Amino acid sequence: VQLVESGGGLVQAGGSLRLACAASGGTFSMYPMGWFRQAPGKEREFVAAINWTGGRTYHADSVKGRFTISRDNARNTVYLQMNSLKPEDTAVYYCAAKILGGNYYYRDSEYDYWGQGTQVTVSS
Repeated sequence: VQLVESGGGLVQAGGSLRLACAASGGTFSMYPMGWFRQAPGKEREFVAAINWTGGRTYHADSVKGRFTISRDNARNTVYLQMNSLKPEDTAVYYCAAKILGGNYYYRDSEYDYWGQGTQVTVSS
């Protein structure tokens, strides 16, 4: 399974970005997916997760109400819509896939495949 993130960039505080993660080499429609981020000098943290149908989602408290995870199984893609961005959202954002599971998952140890990451920088 290969995961490729896109959509990162530089944005001013209060702005929006939409990240995309395209999957190939597996059965994307069966995989729970997640987004994580890692800021310089900090540990990787959970951002959002979605089950395989897209009917169940879970967002970290730090992004709830501002970020939305979604997926398009026909396009083998998971998205992260990020609104009202803050400087503290600056990080490398990674998507991840879990091969088996019927729910959403927020521990990075539960995921099997990871993308290379995309940089998001929010200026104040």
